[in-house]
Amino acid sequence: MQFLKTLFWVLIAVLVALFASRNWSDVTLNLWGDIQADIKLPVLLLFAFLLGFVPIWLLMRTRLWTLNRRLDAMDRNRVAALTSAPAEGDGEPVI
Repeated sequence: MQFLKTLFWVLIAVLVALFASRNWSDVTLNLWGDIQADIKLPVLLLFAFLLGFVPIWLLMRTRLWTLNRRLDAMDRNRVAALTSAPAEGDGEPVI
């Protein structure tokens, strides 16, 4: 299964490299007013991808961090409750 995963990512990398090499041309961006910027097309696409990907990835990592903190706190509370509660067979037998 690891081989197929690696093969998939190698195939994606080759396709991205081919796309970048065949489309290495300048694109003019009209910013505000009369300001224009020339940028290579693959760089523009990478920037647009990261602009959409990074905020969502950060949100996901934040939620995972919060959930892990909650689970750790719950585990600590459970362990503390189990260790502080007296065991059932420790006392004198009741007749």
